[in-house]
Amino acid sequence: MFQVLCIFIPILAALFIPFFYKKVRTIHTGWFVLIVPLFLVTFYAPYIPVVANGDTVIAQLDWIPSLGISFVSYLDGLSLLFSLLISGIGALVVLYSIYYLDRKKEQLHNFYVYLLMFMAAMLGVVQSDNMITLYLFWELTSVSSFLLIGYWFNRDKSRFGALKSMVITVAGGMMMLGGFVSLSLMGGTFSIRELIEQAPELAAHDTFIIALLLILLGAFTKSAQFPFYIWLPDAMEAPTPVSAYLHSATMVKAGIYLVARFTPIFAISEVWIWLVAGIGLLTLFWGSFFAVKQTDLKGILAFSTVSQLGLIMSLLGVGAMAYHVDGAENTIFKYAAFAAIFHLINHATFKGSLFMIAGIVDHETGTRDIRKLGGLMSLMPVSFTVALIGSFSMAGLPPFNGFLSKEMFLTAMLSITEFDFFNFTTWGVLFPIIAWIASVFTFIYSFYFVFKTFTGKLDVEQLPKKPHEAPIGMLISPVILAGLVVAIFFIPNIIADTFIKPAVTAIQPFLYSSPKEIDIHVAAWHGEITPELLMTIGIVVIGLIAFMLLSKWQKIYDAFPPKLTLNNLYDFVIYELSDTWMSRFSGLYMTGSIRSYLGFMFGGISVIVIGTLFIKDAFTISFEDTSNISLYEIILVIVLIIGTITTVFARSRITSIVALGAVGYTVSLFFVIFNAPDLALTQLVIETISVALFLLAFYHLPKFQKAEERTRFKYGRAIISATVGIMVTLLALSAHSQKLIPSIAQYYKETVYTLAGGGNIVNVILVDYRGFDTLFEIAVLSIAGIAIYGMIKLRMGRKEKNYENE
Repeated sequence: MFQVLCIFIPILAALFIPFFYKKVRTIHTGWFVLIVPLFLVTFYAPYIPVVANGDTVIAQLDWIPSLGISFVSYLDGLSLLFSLLISGIGALVVLYSIYYLDRKKEQLHNFYVYLLMFMAAMLGVVQSDNMITLYLFWELTSVSSFLLIGYWFNRDKSRFGALKSMVITVAGGMMMLGGFVSLSLMGGTFSIRELIEQAPELAAHDTFIIALLLILLGAFTKSAQFPFYIWLPDAMEAPTPVSAYLHSATMVKAGIYLVARFTPIFAISEVWIWLVAGIGLLTLFWGSFFAVKQTDLKGILAFSTVSQLGLIMSLLGVGAMAYHVDGAENTIFKYAAFAAIFHLINHATFKGSLFMIAGIVDHETGTRDIRKLGGLMSLMPVSFTVALIGSFSMAGLPPFNGFLSKEMFLTAMLSITEFDFFNFTTWGVLFPIIAWIASVFTFIYSFYFVFKTFTGKLDVEQLPKKPHEAPIGMLISPVILAGLVVAIFFIPNIIADTFIKPAVTAIQPFLYSSPKEIDIHVAAWHGEITPELLMTIGIVVIGLIAFMLLSKWQKIYDAFPPKLTLNNLYDFVIYELSDTWMSRFSGLYMTGSIRSYLGFMFGGISVIVIGTLFIKDAFTISFEDTSNISLYEIILVIVLIIGTITTVFARSRITSIVALGAVGYTVSLFFVIFNAPDLALTQLVIETISVALFLLAFYHLPKFQKAEERTRFKYGRAIISATVGIMVTLLALSAHSQKLIPSIAQYYKETVYTLAGGGNIVNVILVDYRGFDTLFEIAVLSIAGIAIYGMIKLRMGRKEKNYENE
């Protein structure tokens, strides 16, 4: 139970943050917040040896058990790894933010409430075994990231970036929900673990591919895959601690987690392999190519994050090929999923440190424009060292952790040429080529980031602030991350045995029953010249030449038409199509006339109902079991018709009210004939009160003018009126002539005494079976009565005030 509650600890802590912010002004609020991620790291750390042995830890808290929805915290190798990243990187980010955000100038209570909300949402995403609760936390990450990105809400770009991320990720989340519902209908459960066990049977369903595509849309939008990546660069308007946390280690990894978690279900499909591997590789190339174009430090890192996420995604796609190869645990395909998890860890370390360095540069120089920066190495030596380590790791150079996972990435891409399923022997040949070209651009933007910022000539006059090294407190977090970058390179197999292999077992449960069965050994040098090593040498050589000649070829980006971009397409859809065109369209029916609105509603309902009756072949006319029509009933019908026509066409309000009352009293006589005295009595009381109230209200209205304009006959209204009448008639005839579903009347008859303890079935239905309806009706009447009383008091008060003034 406590394991589940730990997910909500950040939210519970957020409730007290405003109190600390207001009452303890002398201490930075971040120090109180830091306790939360540190506690979570301490809580999850003891599970590391348990999960490393191949065991799982499950805890459950029922939510809506009747629908099979509950909070299930499922800790295996994959979810525990993400939980440690969320809490561990979260602690470093909070520590960094204490020195980055000024407690006197910033609204810290808002910032940390949003941050803790996001932390809880991410923990819920990675630990939920129930798909509905996973979706709940998934959308909470979108909401909390929206608030964090728009934290500086007085800036237009912050609001724009927050809205953009919200629109794209929430839209993807809605698609993902559709996939979850489809899966649950196929498998009869919301449990991911139970669905994995049914994977072969699920693949035979007609809606399997639809569910696959919908879930991938959710993953691709959240993890900024092509073409949905456009929200991530604009999200860089958030404070740097947000970028370091959300956009390097957590939120953008949620889509990666989703693909990894559902790989055992969908890997059987070639559509999954082609889309995950293909879109991932395209994103890798696209992000690395356009990262070199950027001039903002965080913009470079944003596109590099897009690129690195594409790399991890492509590895998960290639790893899914292992499901289609006999003895895959002994083939080259086993490296892909391992490399994906390895690079996920490495990326969190080096990209988190680089984002923090970008924030330090901005904090200490007043700008992130790389065209104004340069020569900061001597003034900011510690920052330069951290940036150098992070950039070299991102470029894939030794002795840094990025080199090891990048080599495994190249190995996985080369393995595609050996995969003779799903036509990979043709188009699959392009995979290693594109991967190599993208890696060259990765090398270039890594060098571009560090050397254009810290080397060259320093021009202090271009900088808004005099540059100097950051305070020690701000350097602690990036230095720790940089230290991990170096340490992992020298102890990769300890990391592999502790974290990577258990996660791979979760991704490929049909290949490995225990992490100990994975025999991958990570080494910087394997004692021979391998194709991957030759590719790396080519990347370094070509990358160095291209970087040194950057100023000569960087202008090629100007050749791309500025209007033909995905950002312009988004702006067109959101602002031009949705705002301008939709406003014009809504102006056609939003006339301000209640009569028009009623016409649209009645007309639409009539068309839908009548169309459904005939499309579903649900309309039937049968005159069996009908009662004889007596003379009294014929007379009452004639009175009803005369009263209705008189109500509509009468020239006097009094005449209309009397005729309307006659209609009501006639209906009550029908109830008497049909042996329903309770309904007849209710109808008589209501009609008496209504007529009296109408007479009272209409007495104070001006009289009809004798000279009135003749109202033109409205054919549209006549058609709608006739359609509504036909709809009601057809429904009545059809309901009487057939019973598509059993009547609930029998249930009422059988239970009115035993369950409700009442003798009058009508009263019992109103009070017990429909008790909430009655309660809300009474509440509505009470509210209306209070409103009328308030209006009367207000009018009387004004009269008294006017009398006093006179």
